Amino acid sequence: MFETLRQSLGIGVVTTTYPETSPELSSRARGRPEIDWANWKDARPAANVCPTAAISFQDVNRHRLAHLDLGKCIFCGLCADVDSAIHMTSQCECAVHLRDDLLTRAVYTLKTNGTHDQLMSGPSSAEPKNAQSSPSERGPLTILGEQIKERAGELFGRSLHIREVDAGSCNGCELEIVGLNNPIYDLERFGLHFVASPRHADMLLVTGPVTRNMELALRKTYDATPAPKLVVAVGACGCSGGIFGQNYATCGAVDSVIPVDVYIPGCPPNPYALLHGIFVALGRRSKS
Repeated sequence: MFETLRQSLGIGVVTTTYPETSPELSSRARGRPEIDWANWKDARPAANVCPTAAISFQDVNRHRLAHLDLGKCIFCGLCADVDSAIHMTSQCECAVHLRDDLLTRAVYTLKTNGTHDQLMSGPSSAEPKNAQSSPSERGPLTILGEQIKERAGELFGRSLHIREVDAGSCNGCELEIVGLNNPIYDLERFGLHFVASPRHADMLLVTGPVTRNMELALRKTYDATPAPKLVVAVGACGCSGGIFGQNYATCGAVDSVIPVDVYIPGCPPNPYALLHGIFVALGRRSKS
């Protein structure tokens, strides 16, 4: 026992200071892709290799409407491998309230060979409003993190309880969600706890593309969760169906089955992204 105590004292506190400071990510960590829209010469190579059609385009009358949909993006980096105008960032704080806020669009005129001639408009919609911020911009998020326990008490009369629902995921998101309870991320320091029953929950954290076999179970879980309640769609699958899409076996996005308050893109989103999404959800509820 004394040896265990000695080792613990030697290690010290390992819990991250997030959200007071930026996420402490590995240099190999991949976040959202970033496109140099003004110098993007051709959307076709990236669109052709994208496994989920997160990058897509439509050509009409010598004009091209190009899209980047972070709700579909799995952060694989294939687009950056074939297009120098795209590079992968480590930005993981991408949670948004509205599905449309994950979409970015731009319009180009075209040359005769199909490459971009001139950027006419865009990018429009979201360069996600909650993209990773500089230290000077972290104030609102830091304050929100410090006030989570107080707000949970005001909103729900107790600490906030979360029910995680696997609606058919590959379990990548589950691995990251489990990490929220370890000493590094320590979700419970904010007064947030996972529970086994939706009847005890205030928030549903839903993963997966919602398989047909889980559709009814998800609806029943949502109905069993007492109001007021929050729903957070986790990962590319939860936001859009991800790599699985919508087909005979899957319904696709979580919002095709139940209402969603916040979307957390990524495949899978890391624990920092998950914490950010939960904070965003609580911030929204506190204003409603």
